[in-house]
Amino acid sequence: MTSLDLPLPDAWFTRDLPVLRAIARLVDEPRYGGAPYLGQVVPASGLPKPQVAAAARALVSAGYVEALTNYAGDIVRFTGISPEARRLAGLWPTPQGEWERLLEQLTARAENAPTDGERGRWRALADAAAAVGPDDGALLMSALIGGYVPRAR
Repeated sequence: MTSLDLPLPDAWFTRDLPVLRAIARLVDEPRYGGAPYLGQVVPASGLPKPQVAAAARALVSAGYVEALTNYAGDIVRFTGISPEARRLAGLWPTPQGEWERLLEQLTARAENAPTDGERGRWRALADAAAAVGPDDGALLMSALIGGYVPRAR
């Protein structure tokens, strides 16, 4: 097996996602006017400038971020992020994340309820929610996040 047959090293978790999160934080802060410079993203990401520039190009080409470039085509400033980028960066909820938060909350309430009766009710609800499963739970949370709640007929 040659090096050409091997998968490329991860760039998402080690480079692109940290840069996306840094851009999202800075774009969302009024202090930067919603359009931070590449030079502001570098320290916010904790990565060296060449890696930030490579990540920025990848994020722009994927449609996650919008950027202004100079005459040479180098990214100078970030002017916006997509809705999907907001979810990936953690600024907006995801159905899976909200389902996990709900399960954690139900479990905590079951453990910390002041009476045996309340503990039993919270535990039953937590057990029922866990039995629903992550797939159906995420569908439910997707409906709630999107504002759609089916009405009784």
